[in-house]
Amino acid sequence: MTEIKIDTAYWGQRAFGMLQELAACSENHSGPLGEVGVTRLPYTEQHKAANELLSEWMIEAGMTVSLDAAATLIGRMPGQNGGKTLLLGSHQDSVRQGGGFDGIMGVVLPIVVMLALKDAGWKPPFSIEVLAFADEEGVRFPTALTGPRALAGTLDPTVLQLRDRDGIRLGEALTDFGGDENQIVTIARSASDILGYLEVHIEQGPVLEDQDQPLGIVTGICGIERHQIVVTGVAAHAGTMPMHLRQDAMAGAAWIVAQIEEMARSDDRLLGVVGELNVFPNAVNAVPGRVELTAELRSVDDETREGAGQRLRDFCLELANERGLEIQIERTYFQAATPCSGALQSALQDACPSAPRMPSGATHDASAMADLCDIGMLFVRCSNGISHNPKEFATGEDMGQAIQALAKFLSHKESQL
Repeated sequence: MTEIKIDTAYWGQRAFGMLQELAACSENHSGPLGEVGVTRLPYTEQHKAANELLSEWMIEAGMTVSLDAAATLIGRMPGQNGGKTLLLGSHQDSVRQGGGFDGIMGVVLPIVVMLALKDAGWKPPFSIEVLAFADEEGVRFPTALTGPRALAGTLDPTVLQLRDRDGIRLGEALTDFGGDENQIVTIARSASDILGYLEVHIEQGPVLEDQDQPLGIVTGICGIERHQIVVTGVAAHAGTMPMHLRQDAMAGAAWIVAQIEEMARSDDRLLGVVGELNVFPNAVNAVPGRVELTAELRSVDDETREGAGQRLRDFCLELANERGLEIQIERTYFQAATPCSGALQSALQDACPSAPRMPSGATHDASAMADLCDIGMLFVRCSNGISHNPKEFATGEDMGQAIQALAKFLSHKESQL
């Protein structure tokens, strides 16, 4: 295929306008500070309204539209030569009072690319599907990634029995929306039919902005492990218990927080945080007798993450002995890292040569799609690195650059056939 020049300014602004329309498909309420964000939960009227807009644009781009048993909206453009299918997409749902770009931008930009290429007269030699997954955030139901897991054949059907805060069962909500809980385990795709899956997403962090780059190429999605830690000492009166005789659970917890910070700061492959901490008795004049905290470690390299987890466990054992404390630590969750395909990374690099390569610290639909096929991800710069917030923002100019990169990426795939 001869490279097609895209009017990046026009199509970037077209994408921006489409996202503004979709942002109106939201529950109507304000946050605690008066801000109004996007709240679009799966299988709701707001989800239906978003799908109606997306369907209109898919049809305009020349695609046929369908809804699968997992309520994934699919726009399909058949290839001129038949053969395999390239999948592009992301999720339509948001967190409560979130932004208008997270997830949904990765549905809109592939549609805009198909509109631009149709306008240029290009017909794909391979089939292309744009996917709008129903639920990635896991806000309404205590599970997530139902759509991509169904396509990958890894869905646990017991999740269909989970209920939301109103007591509505997931399977019931899915079927009422137009999916089919009885057929959802039958829709797995065959890897032999798929060229790969590409997801475009806002970075949700400040790295691209710091480097003054509009786009980034994702090397992999970080693995995650979480630890529940309970530090038990002896509660005492803060005015009468001498310092050298205290068994202060909070002081012990502070050392653990500092250790996690030090491990992560000394290794640029590792991220760590203590995001939750509960102190007992939590009184201004009492030495804390018990502290409960969570530790989360992330890395795109599983060996790095697991090594940090072991060092944390060893540190807690030594700390307990040194300070006369009891420290219990239990790994309660882990998820392996998901590497992006080297071939897809190279194709993206050809499409945007100056884009830096970087890991994704957040989980995406791509992590589930990796069980089906090769995955690739393209990040788009977002203002101040803010996401899951009404202030979440990406410019039309940067989205135009992403649209151009996607067009070049499709050209690259065509040249390989």
